[in-house]
Amino acid sequence: MSLQERMVRYDDLKACMTAFIDTRSPGSDKKENFTIIGPGVAENAEQHVHIGIPHGFNIGGARQPAGCLNSQHSHLTEEVFLVHTGSWDFMSGVEGKDGRITLFAGDVISIPTGIFRGFECREGLLKGEHKGLGYLHAVLGSDDPGRVLWAPAVFDLAKVYGLVLLENGSLIDTNKGETVPDNISPMPVTSQQQIAEHRIVNSKDLVDIVLHKEDFFWQDDTLLSQFDGVQEASLVGPASSKEGVKASKLSWTHGFVMRAVKLKSDAIIEAHTRAEEEVIFVHNGCLTIKIDGEVIVLNEGDNFSTPMGCTRYFENKGKDDCIVYITRRGDVPQAPTFV
Repeated sequence: MSLQERMVRYDDLKACMTAFIDTRSPGSDKKENFTIIGPGVAENAEQHVHIGIPHGFNIGGARQPAGCLNSQHSHLTEEVFLVHTGSWDFMSGVEGKDGRITLFAGDVISIPTGIFRGFECREGLLKGEHKGLGYLHAVLGSDDPGRVLWAPAVFDLAKVYGLVLLENGSLIDTNKGETVPDNISPMPVTSQQQIAEHRIVNSKDLVDIVLHKEDFFWQDDTLLSQFDGVQEASLVGPASSKEGVKASKLSWTHGFVMRAVKLKSDAIIEAHTRAEEEVIFVHNGCLTIKIDGEVIVLNEGDNFSTPMGCTRYFENKGKDDCIVYITRRGDVPQAPTFV
């Protein structure tokens, strides 16, 4: 795969409006779902996968207008959200009534397994091409994150609007004349026993799984921040003594780590290699990457999957700070090797 094929521009994202069983439910029918890296958890075969290379985690996205809801569900692996634009409410509990917390641009929430969760865009962008829309950058653990377990009410609404979820995780649209195959049964409605296996998480508990942008611990003493104008903050994952990175508040095992790196104007990070593929997501500003002799320029909302072992050099040529969120495989990735 070429370097250009490893870059997913925000403006080139291919949305699926019918990715899940709740796609026609009132209040949930305006969701745009994106599968950027890995198979994701979409239930519609029409969902476009931008990069299929296994990374040890999946990257996805959701873009929604204010008032648009992602229905209550749970996952088999850890799920981390970064609020890129807008403000968002996250709700816990099978009915979404156990707890609620609001996140703003730059904030991170890591939702462990065994918790029913949903999310709703409160307010989108106030201006620009995507006015009125908010965007979430999402990371799901494992190459195969499994299937979504939906709250019972989601099945009831889906039936009203002609959608049937099958046991193999695919959707049948009876409004289009599709029928349930004889050899595949519908997905059973989530049972009370399954619900009882989930944790009760209230609003106070949700505070413990959220890291607000203003609370990031920006370090000046990591291997990356040895360069003038560069700071690094651990967002998800334990401490790494080899990199000089302190543990995040969200330090439990995820199978991946997420770090924030801030480069002031004209700051550089000298050429180095990594033992893992790393996915770079630009939250603020613009990042120039020189990679094995090729120049890649990333703008806000862009994703880039950096191949393991290649030599990369970062530079902020803009006037404003550049903030990137970087995801790497493993709970304690290897330290960079500077060339």
